[in-house]
Amino acid sequence: MKIDQNVKRSRRLRKKLYVNEYTIYGFEVSLSFKEIDESVLDPFLDEIVDFVESRNLMIAGGGGLDVFDTFVSSSDRYGSASEEDRLALSNWLKEKSLIKNVEVGELVDANYGL
Repeated sequence: MKIDQNVKRSRRLRKKLYVNEYTIYGFEVSLSFKEIDESVLDPFLDEIVDFVESRNLMIAGGGGLDVFDTFVSSSDRYGSASEEDRLALSNWLKEKSLIKNVEVGELVDANYGL
């Protein structure tokens, strides 16, 4: 669902709808693994959660032993992921030897931009 950001609304309504100055940004991450098994996947998932939480972010998504797709956004109620967060996670994932391919999307409106 798209919402018109240019419609005149009260501050209260803009906040409730997460539009204009209250827009929240996040980004998609898609990665594929080399040949791994579950004994390697669980520790990796713990590591990525720790890394994301250290930057005050959260992830939602999942996958299996071949592909993992997730959306990353801020843990703060009206916070957004930043370009720095996007680059930091991308670089961190590219350093992992068990990952074959990483695709990190651009910042998008987390509520209306997907």
